[in-house]
Amino acid sequence: MLSLTDRLLGAADSALRTLLAQPQPARPSPAAGLAAADALDESDRRLSGALMRVNHVGEVCAQALYQAQALTSRSEALRQQLDAAAREETDHLAWTRERLQQLGSRPSWLNPLWYAGAFGIGVLAGKLGGDRVNLGFVVETERQVEAHLARHMERLPAADAASRAVVAQMKQDEARHADGALAAGGAELPLPVRALMRAAARVMTGTAHYI
Repeated sequence: MLSLTDRLLGAADSALRTLLAQPQPARPSPAAGLAAADALDESDRRLSGALMRVNHVGEVCAQALYQAQALTSRSEALRQQLDAAAREETDHLAWTRERLQQLGSRPSWLNPLWYAGAFGIGVLAGKLGGDRVNLGFVVETERQVEAHLARHMERLPAADAASRAVVAQMKQDEARHADGALAAGGAELPLPVRALMRAAARVMTGTAHYI
């Protein structure tokens, strides 16, 4: 079992890797072989770039949340579950970053702010609520992300098969993470907390679309 100091250092290392390094996926991108076939006009390319920037921000926040919740969890088994989910989310981080590059777009300039905010929320959930609330926070977060990705599938240009493939796989993975956290004993969060989470997500996605 790692000491608190070890886990703090690990969380700091994860933050630096998320914000500064080129993430390395464990799985090949769903867009592999599709990006070369892009036939997007400038308007569609800008729209796809903006939507994938929002999705990339979501993955930055996911890394922060999972690291914070693993840091504050009282259960070693739960920490391992959260760490495993964070590693899978690293694939999403890498895929969205790569797709942004292919579209000639960029990540959000506010990623350090998004990371810090999400990390703080994760620490608060873990410290105040305990492991059942910690898991419930994962369930609600992933359910909201899954719904958000479904909306992006409707908005992405039909010709952008590469971005659509990435988003579809991410949506499938997020649903599995939510189901796993629910099966592990996640508690349903109170309605005001869920509403606050949705409001915060709207601010983040609305801002990241442009900045």
